[in-house]
Amino acid sequence: MSPMNPSKSHSKAQILLAFFFSAVLLGACSAPSNSAQSEIEDLSAPEEEISAQENIEVDAIALPEASCTAVSSESRDEALLSSPYPPVNASDWQRGAESPLVTIVEYSDFECPACGALAPTLAVLESQYPDQLSVVFRHFPLIGSEEAPIHEKAALAVQASEAAGLQGAFWEMHDLLFERQLEWSALSDAAFQDFLIDASGELDLDESLFEEDLLSTELTELAEEAWQNGLELGLGGTPYLLINGFPYQGPSDISSLDAIIQLEILRTRQFNECPAFTLDMTKTYTATLRTEKGDVVIALLPEIAPTAVNSFVFLAENDWFDNVTFHRVLPGFMAQSGDPTGTGFGGPGYAFAVESSSSVLFDREGLLAMANSGPTSNGSQFFITYGPTEHLNGAFTIFGEVIEGMDVVESLTPRDPSSNPNLPPGDLIIDVIIETN
Repeated sequence: MSPMNPSKSHSKAQILLAFFFSAVLLGACSAPSNSAQSEIEDLSAPEEEISAQENIEVDAIALPEASCTAVSSESRDEALLSSPYPPVNASDWQRGAESPLVTIVEYSDFECPACGALAPTLAVLESQYPDQLSVVFRHFPLIGSEEAPIHEKAALAVQASEAAGLQGAFWEMHDLLFERQLEWSALSDAAFQDFLIDASGELDLDESLFEEDLLSTELTELAEEAWQNGLELGLGGTPYLLINGFPYQGPSDISSLDAIIQLEILRTRQFNECPAFTLDMTKTYTATLRTEKGDVVIALLPEIAPTAVNSFVFLAENDWFDNVTFHRVLPGFMAQSGDPTGTGFGGPGYAFAVESSSSVLFDREGLLAMANSGPTSNGSQFFITYGPTEHLNGAFTIFGEVIEGMDVVESLTPRDPSSNPNLPPGDLIIDVIIETN
């Protein structure tokens, strides 16, 4: 991302986009290819706001009318109906929120190093979202065949977790196997069996019963069935994740998964239709951004950008901007906000087109404009300029201008998530007050 473009996390967006459409890097433990293909598409990649173009002339782009389009959830629902992946049910091993907003299903192999690396990440996310996130563990042991084994201890590890589960300790054995994976993966088969029996004692299980169940025909067949089921689903390897029913094969670091979780939670707040046009064009509109650094008063410009102003007023009156941060602040360029997730990918559930006028250009500080990722993708994110940004002319909607509190805007904490995705949250907008005269 160029520092002269009002995008947030452009480099991260590119990375996410690349990984959303690639199944290779997350599935670090691979299974043989299978002709069965999933009919459900991958979870859509989020789009960052703000175009990456830097030298845009006022008349260089043919802009559509400023129409609005709601993003319907019907297509997602229809896709889930035809999903080959079984819905979460009572037979699954599940922990976390009882009524989750986000459910992560992991098809996993205890002997897979990538699965071992993911386990503590999921544990951290569970602790961060105790009331919103549920994690489901499904077995996909990469057993292979007698002629071409893949993970030779994967099946017995499945049997150990299930044997522990019969005594109410599935998750305890799950955690132990991943935490000590390096220790047991190097053992012989006989030594691994002894390790598991000793581990059952550490977990205060009935060791005799555990050993009996461990080697039972029922659990041996369960492990083999899990392997075959994964092949029939066309799983390419492990870990294989579903997030709210949709395959996710992108980056598995905490920052990336946290962003996806926040975006899924945001869906519960999004609007399923475009706001009705309620502006009185005979009146003037001002917006006061009450921030933790002070107030910023903005004269809105409905005569220039009626759709953008109408949307902004609608969102403000519905508390959309309350407790939202300035997630991207680049001194000398602009300060950006409007995304409740703070990731730079969130929007209100609808999008509308750019409204451009040659009577108002990016030639000074204090201009309020819509962020976007294309000419029809305006949503809720906005930015305030710190100076002339003439390369944005024609591609972004100017819909207001700061009339008081520019010093507050200039005092906002610099923040560039593209350089460091692990920054503390940006400065807070407490709320936005709309007044008319």
